Amino acid sequence: MNVLVVEDERNLADAIVRILSDAGYNAEAVYDGTSGLTSAKSGLYDAIVLDVMLPGINGYDVVHELRHANISTPVLMLTALNSTEDKVEGLDSGADDYMTKPFEAQELLARLRAITRRKGEVMIDEIKFADLTLDLTTHDLSCGEKKIHLSGKEFELMRMLMSASSRVISKQDLLTRVWGADAEASENSVEAYISFLRKKLAHVGSKVQITTLRMLGYRLELFED
Repeated sequence: MNVLVVEDERNLADAIVRILSDAGYNAEAVYDGTSGLTSAKSGLYDAIVLDVMLPGINGYDVVHELRHANISTPVLMLTALNSTEDKVEGLDSGADDYMTKPFEAQELLARLRAITRRKGEVMIDEIKFADLTLDLTTHDLSCGEKKIHLSGKEFELMRMLMSASSRVISKQDLLTRVWGADAEASENSVEAYISFLRKKLAHVGSKVQITTLRMLGYRLELFED
């Protein structure tokens, strides 16, 4: 599971990343609200740990913007503000849970498990983009009546690209998310699997293409006849 930590106290943010990493999560930190909102909109994360008092954009506004954009990623708000009014504002803005500082590592992990379980109970079983449908259970990619099965890494790459819609995902992000931060795979591995996916898109007759943006990454685009 990929977790985004948005916290301006760098020592605390890095400590949370270590806690999550030790528990088996892939965790990354950003240190201001603007970067947090941009990262959260990328479609790369399964959960977000979000501070309230942030430079740039505060946490309430970050989660409000995410929900306004129909991004349902579970959000755990983490803050020193502990009044009932603060908690109500956080939950009303769209957060899934609200936890005050200081905190114990085990409680943080338990609350994170709880909000991601709740997401799982209502999770859709497919992702759509233009004429494509990706079945999250069978790993089948279909266009109209044509269907093809994706391998594990093909599925993860396509899931990330389709979740990001037309936003660009960097090659490094794909490498980290699919192969893992400590994997020995190179960016050539990403290029190879992107090539496999392009062939499978052609096989099912999709009008969607994976476009390469030099020095930036990849995104999905719909090309009409």
